[in-house]
Amino acid sequence: MDLIDGNKIAADLIAELKAEVSRLPGRKPCLALVRVGDDPASVSYVTKKEKTSAEIGITSRIILPPVTITQDELFAIIDQLNADPAVDGILVQSPLPKHIDEVAVFRRVAPEKDVDGFNTINLGKVAQEDDTAFVSCTPAGIMELLARSGTDLKGKHVVVLGRSLIVGKPVALLALQKKAGANGTVTICHSATSNLPAITRLADVLIAAIGRPEFVTADMVKPGAVVIDVGINRVPDVSKKSGYKLVGDVQFATVSPLASKITPVPGGVGPMTVAMLMKNTVKAFNLSGAR
Repeated sequence: MDLIDGNKIAADLIAELKAEVSRLPGRKPCLALVRVGDDPASVSYVTKKEKTSAEIGITSRIILPPVTITQDELFAIIDQLNADPAVDGILVQSPLPKHIDEVAVFRRVAPEKDVDGFNTINLGKVAQEDDTAFVSCTPAGIMELLARSGTDLKGKHVVVLGRSLIVGKPVALLALQKKAGANGTVTICHSATSNLPAITRLADVLIAAIGRPEFVTADMVKPGAVVIDVGINRVPDVSKKSGYKLVGDVQFATVSPLASKITPVPGGVGPMTVAMLMKNTVKAFNLSGAR
């Protein structure tokens, strides 16, 4: 079993982006990070994105509206950023307060600045295999992990557990792509799928993004499969100072002996999400003609 080291692959990508940005004349790419309220996880994620931006040489602009902000007020902030030629990428950190429609917010971000890849136009471009598309960061990170770990999807059966807008649907589209050379044969499974273990056992590459801790067990995995664990779940653990530990959607202890390659949690897909956000921001800068 080979462990796919997301920390190392993300660090390699960040180093490549840092070198690219250092060669740019004039102003550097700019990423606007909008965080509504003080959700602890969101605070942590935005801090990490700000730190990584600084490491690469990307300018970050942090906007911190209160949790009481109305949807129209948030739209006004997004509209200002859309119109600002000095801003190349915009990310509105989720989750948002319940009174705000997340999908409407995703649609409000200008497609050419949608470095999170959730705008309807960018999702459509992914389906059309358009090179100018911004691919949502976690699916893009999964594809980067597969490529850099030497996993060729051509002719392989890729089974995706989960059909979310953020991971399941876009990663299935990416694995199917002909133009980019993925050429996988894709099955998407979800909560209404019958006889799920029989389907997952057919997978040459199993991508688990179902959001349930240690859901995938050894009886669901074909020996020799490549397993990508997208889940990040907190489960109680009294031995930890925090009172919890992080586990994936895959039962690592029982599945890893079967897998030919597997991502750990933490340290697998997670670090790639931030790295791909930075890659999208540099791409947005380049496409804008600002250089």
